[in-house]
Amino acid sequence: MNFLEAKPPIRLVIFDLDGTLVDSAADLRLSVNATMHHMGRRPLDEETICSYVGKGAPLLIRRALGEGTSEEEAARGLRFFLRYYWDHKLDNTTLYPGARKTLEWLANGSGPRRRVLGVLTNKPVLVSRDMLEDLDLMHLFRFVHGGDSFANKKPHPEGIESILADTGIPASEAMIVGDSDVDIAAGANAGIWTCGVTYGFGDLRLKENPPDLVVHKLPELAEALR
Repeated sequence: MNFLEAKPPIRLVIFDLDGTLVDSAADLRLSVNATMHHMGRRPLDEETICSYVGKGAPLLIRRALGEGTSEEEAARGLRFFLRYYWDHKLDNTTLYPGARKTLEWLANGSGPRRRVLGVLTNKPVLVSRDMLEDLDLMHLFRFVHGGDSFANKKPHPEGIESILADTGIPASEAMIVGDSDVDIAAGANAGIWTCGVTYGFGDLRLKENPPDLVVHKLPELAEALR
């Protein structure tokens, strides 16, 4: 069913974080390459690193370190990365244009315009919440869940299903917004509406796994939900 034709009453909007609300590519690249240096590896380019983002920090570091990396090396690299990234997560990271205005419009509207907002990311939850606090966005979200909040990360539907149960909002009135096929697959697996953003750095697969809605900037989402 075409989303714009169906115009379902969306009451819950779940956002991905990296590549959807914040442009964190530079700080992720610098943190990964600091880890590579610490581990005696050669640096990687930003495109390669961004292609590894989206499925959680452990897999990001394992893929960056490459084949043949031992469990002990991967664990040591992950510890260093998490410490380094915590200290440098907002050195260069910024909100995407229109993100704050869109979130405020969705969260602060009256009557049917007011939506429940949340974040479901595969980034660790503590660093995600700290980032949103520093960006003065945390108050707009009823919940923020990370890749370590549940037993399974996206694209598994567990996180979304937990959010639906907690809010009491039916799947037919919920949407996930993300820049990656991981987000779209998670939404499809949970039976909710999906929105793909084209400006991020995720692997959005518009032909193989098309979202219900595609936007090129976040204010377009507000227009679609108006």
